Amino acid sequence: MCELLGMECNVPTDITFSFAGLSARGGRRGPHAHGWGLALYDGKVAHVFREPAPACVSPLACFVREHPIKTLLAIAHVRKKTRGKVSLANTHPFVRELWGKNFVFAHNGTIKNAADLPLGGFRPMGQTDSEHAFCALLSALEHDFPAAPRSRDDLAAAVALHAGRIGERGTFNMLLGDGDQLFARCSTKLHYLIRKAPFRRATLADEDLSVDFSELTTPRDRVAVVATAPLTRDETWTQGEPDTLWVFRRGKLATTLPS
Repeated sequence: MCELLGMECNVPTDITFSFAGLSARGGRRGPHAHGWGLALYDGKVAHVFREPAPACVSPLACFVREHPIKTLLAIAHVRKKTRGKVSLANTHPFVRELWGKNFVFAHNGTIKNAADLPLGGFRPMGQTDSEHAFCALLSALEHDFPAAPRSRDDLAAAVALHAGRIGERGTFNMLLGDGDQLFARCSTKLHYLIRKAPFRRATLADEDLSVDFSELTTPRDRVAVVATAPLTRDETWTQGEPDTLWVFRRGKLATTLPS
């Protein structure tokens, strides 16, 4: 299956260290060689880099790793295809506009009979069950909130509800961002950590690369990192409970909801 990576912060931060770890799993340290993608938010708009090629050998992925772009929210993905051919249209993360902002989505797992999910006004461009599920999720949210939710808590509750319903059809580990908060649903396997003061050195689990975050941060910084499997070997990661949704805001775990 695919691997997910998300980051949500209280100050603009680059994701190059974690993305280097994920990229290694994109064909060299793991079998996820069928595409990679990275979305970096700038306010309500997401810059998206995607390529239907192994991240570990991609010149574009190398460029992204070597040219840090700071952001408050990022979502990345490396693909091991199960549904749909290797193509740009089938490469995560997927992006759609709703309520005047970009929603970004990435998925790990397989949704059975995803084509039966109602889509409303959203349509997939590729053939994956993942993109179909994303369109169905946005359609359900738009149905609940035609003019946008009144609060972030209302949106979080709706995401948990509808993601849980989709998850009943199979394995639905997913990341969803709207530029303001990061939703992370655990179906089978997902981990997170919060980097905050006192910052220490961290070493990637699959690469001989380490960073001393105390040299790059201030005592006020907080960074939430979510990954399918822990990306570092010397930090404490929290494993998710199946059928739960984490909500991250300003580098903190704001709440955990049943999903």
